[in-house]
Amino acid sequence: MRALSERNLSWDLFWDRVQIDYDAWDTHTKNFEILKANKLPHFDQTFTALLEDLDAGGLLDETLVVVMSEMGRTPRVNGSAGRDHWTYCYSVVFAGAGVRGGTAYGASDAQAAYVKDRPVSPADVCATVYRCLGIDPDMTVPDRAGRPVPVAQGGRPIEGILA
Repeated sequence: MRALSERNLSWDLFWDRVQIDYDAWDTHTKNFEILKANKLPHFDQTFTALLEDLDAGGLLDETLVVVMSEMGRTPRVNGSAGRDHWTYCYSVVFAGAGVRGGTAYGASDAQAAYVKDRPVSPADVCATVYRCLGIDPDMTVPDRAGRPVPVAQGGRPIEGILA
């Protein structure tokens, strides 16, 4: 097994090179226009290319890809044709490194406002990441006072998505 390495990717806003009139994925205005014309086509192309390249190179089984945000978007469109911050329900995409491809887990209500089925906490997401990277989510690390704290803060891996 190859040594694990960490790579963090961020969607570059190019603010210093290209003038844009919106905040990347933070679509408080013109949500649907921005997503359809710019964000989603580029995301679809780059995400697909990444997974295909990892798979072709034999690296997908040992590389964990996670796409997530710190929050979701309001189920209702605001007066500027945008959607505001919403922490009650949002999605995370996992691929590679022990994740069963094509698996959907959990469900929201009809408005995508609240979790309806199989809720997952941020600690569960962390525990899943640790499990996929071969780290025991129950492993403890000392806090500043030297007390043992589980690295996943009590979260449990999302078994329903793991191969």
